[in-house]
Amino acid sequence: MNEAIADLRNIVGTDHVLVDAADQASYLTDWRGRYTGRARAVVRPASATEVAAVVAYCADRGIAIVPQGGNTGLVGGATPDATGDAIVLSTTRMRAVRVVDAVNGTITVDAGCTLAAVQQAALAAGRLFPLSLASEGSCTIGGNLSTNAGGTGVLRYGNTRELCLGIEAVLPDGSLVASLSGLRKDNTGYRWTDLLIGAEGTLGIITGATMKLFAIPRARATAWAAVASARDAVALLALAQDRCGNTLTAFELVSDFAVALVERHFAPLRSPFAERHPQAVLIEVSDHEDEQHARGLLEGLLAPALEHGLVRDAAVADSIAHSRSLWALRENISEAQAAEGKNIKHDISVPISRIADFIESTDAALQLASPGIRMVTFGHVGDGNLHYNVSPPPGMADTDFLKQQPAINRIVHDAVAAHGGSISAEHGIGQLKRDELPRYKDSRELALMRAIKAAIDPRGIMNPGKLL
Repeated sequence: MNEAIADLRNIVGTDHVLVDAADQASYLTDWRGRYTGRARAVVRPASATEVAAVVAYCADRGIAIVPQGGNTGLVGGATPDATGDAIVLSTTRMRAVRVVDAVNGTITVDAGCTLAAVQQAALAAGRLFPLSLASEGSCTIGGNLSTNAGGTGVLRYGNTRELCLGIEAVLPDGSLVASLSGLRKDNTGYRWTDLLIGAEGTLGIITGATMKLFAIPRARATAWAAVASARDAVALLALAQDRCGNTLTAFELVSDFAVALVERHFAPLRSPFAERHPQAVLIEVSDHEDEQHARGLLEGLLAPALEHGLVRDAAVADSIAHSRSLWALRENISEAQAAEGKNIKHDISVPISRIADFIESTDAALQLASPGIRMVTFGHVGDGNLHYNVSPPPGMADTDFLKQQPAINRIVHDAVAAHGGSISAEHGIGQLKRDELPRYKDSRELALMRAIKAAIDPRGIMNPGKLL
């Protein structure tokens, strides 16, 4: 081991191979505190060539590698196991914005750039990078690509995969390959870059990427609408798509208990309504005319929805600060859940037309299995993605509640499958759902995934124990 540490330090520098427990600690536990592992070293290269040299060295010696970006994942995908045999390869020193091409509508960045830094670089060039996540100040583009992150703008702009035009990556043998031209049309064979997006670091390490940029909307308008049920929310979505067209940027469902948690733990954030409502929807439109036109689009949607009883109450933000406060009600839900105590998370997707049926039937099944549980349901209804989370009944100890997790997961995931959905919409599989995947993934698809893994990473050194 001492020889390997010395060799790795020769590649990336002495200060960037961490072996002391205190120095490694923040890299060894996932964001939720659910998984903690050990590593022979945390290695922090500063460039793609250094990543290639580290991977080639490890490949020669059969040393496993756990790639890690901002360590904000929710499924344990960037945490090493307990053996201490692997190294953690952190990309957080790789932060360069390489090229911004406003005319081509692209930005090329290192994989360790935070999402917020990419957004800011785009704005400085008069362009928009539309991916938006609650963790954008610390999550990285490499991590976003490795999990095919979604976020709040998928309805209009698509997942991270759809925002990516090219990738630079180091493969498990240490070879560095790049396709960063920013072309929208290139029909010259297999699109190998798509294999790495969503692969959770099991096929290689993304070191750079070329991402799409867009024109900055001249105006945005935000509204918070109270509805009686998820069924009404889905009906409102259909109306919003008819009335607002492609200006509809976000359509987020938030259950009343989720709102109550934010109000409890993030005062003075409050629902805009004095009365409680079972569900709320956060709607945003982005417009290329002006603020008056954007606001008119929302008002033209909400007026008939209120008239016909589809919406119980509505508030349209009258300032940027007001809009931010409405978004804060949505974006602080995960932190509020963590402050409240342990919860059982589900990142699932079902066809939009099945969302209401799924929520109604699965809520009822969970109440039968564990009376008094509380549902923290929120997410991107516009693309069928729900964060369908379960909190314990009042007074139940966290330890007792977590004993129910296997049974609760089975109820939820079986219901997802019955409604034609996926047990992972945007967080990935990681360690958390690895053992459940064979129950819900077609065996032929799994066989194809294993064949690809064996062909690209025959020694199995890339992020072992994750996904497959």
